[in-house]
Amino acid sequence: MEISCVHVWKEISNYIDGDLDPALRERMSAHFKSCAHCSAILDGTRNVVGLVADGKTFDLPRGFSERLKQRLAQNLPKH
Repeated sequence: MEISCVHVWKEISNYIDGDLDPALRERMSAHFKSCAHCSAILDGTRNVVGLVADGKTFDLPRGFSERLKQRLAQNLPKH
């Protein structure tokens, strides 16, 4: 059974943490193989988790958050 992008986004941290039942994990893994947007979100989330876990901090360029929000609003699929 196919899974929606919205469902994937709600469960993405549980996916990374390995806290999903095997059936849902398999559905999400299949979805990541076919959905470039969700695959990018998975990679980005993993990178953020890695950076936070390392305790590193970075200064973001001025206006970064607003530009990020605009790009996400323009490019994420409407599911």
